[in-house]
Amino acid sequence: MQLGFIGLGRMGANMVRRTVRDGHEIVAYNRTVEKAHELVDEEKAAGHTTLVAADTVAALVEQLAKPRAVWIMVPAGDATEAQIHELLEHLEPGDTIIDGGNTNFHDDVRRHAMLKEHGINYVDAGVSGGIWGLANGFCLMVGGDPEVVTPLEPIFRSLAPVDGYLHCGPVGSGHYVKMIHNGIEYGMMQAYAEGFEIMHASEYPLDLAAISDLWNHGSVVRSWLLELATDAFRKGGQDLSELKGWVADSGEGRWTVQEAIDRDVPAPIITLALQTRFRSRQDDSYGAKVLAALRNEFGGHAVKNS
Repeated sequence: MQLGFIGLGRMGANMVRRTVRDGHEIVAYNRTVEKAHELVDEEKAAGHTTLVAADTVAALVEQLAKPRAVWIMVPAGDATEAQIHELLEHLEPGDTIIDGGNTNFHDDVRRHAMLKEHGINYVDAGVSGGIWGLANGFCLMVGGDPEVVTPLEPIFRSLAPVDGYLHCGPVGSGHYVKMIHNGIEYGMMQAYAEGFEIMHASEYPLDLAAISDLWNHGSVVRSWLLELATDAFRKGGQDLSELKGWVADSGEGRWTVQEAIDRDVPAPIITLALQTRFRSRQDDSYGAKVLAALRNEFGGHAVKNS
């Protein structure tokens, strides 16, 4: 089928590559227009000729047959909002916008209502797979009206591995499920990080790359994240000395914690994992200084001067 695609970052470009290689016709646009043309040249050199570049959003829309479908893969928030409003200037009733970014599900519900007033359909697609999606496929969690989602399924099934696509429910449900997915990911990553830190501090001369690889063979804690840990230890060494322990969060962990609060659901592991990421961004924690001062005051415990 034919699809417009906006946003050719590391993930977006690989999504375009995967759909083109499965025979879909893609019209691609990127704010840095050279990236779209470079991707076209790359795919042509590989024998894939169903990708064309557009230099403007208007040109992208003009090259699509009606009813049009356009996938947006840009950062969530202001960038996605601006892209939707620009598309709205060119799309017509019956056309569909698919948002594949890490959007807050509340924004999905609002945008769906806004676009419906113009006769434009809206679908939210939570996407997981990162830079490995081209080879392995992208796990897709999709929300939207069934009559809008069903015609788009050839694209979803090309992007996903076998059994890696699910229509989760109404608008917003795709990004909602992806939000919880990322919250769980926070907790899993934190547990792995703490376990490997304990082993790194051990008196035993442990090979962390070998251990992480071992655990992926029959262990109950095996996972793709452990495979990535093995790769990281092999590339960066036991000490990961080339990395700084500064960890960002995309927002979905925060939204998961807020949803847990709103629903009166205890989620201590995910919440603490999020808080730990905040701590990683402090070179010297003021709170830790207060703790040290208090321990020194009440018990005479040793302190270290800065």
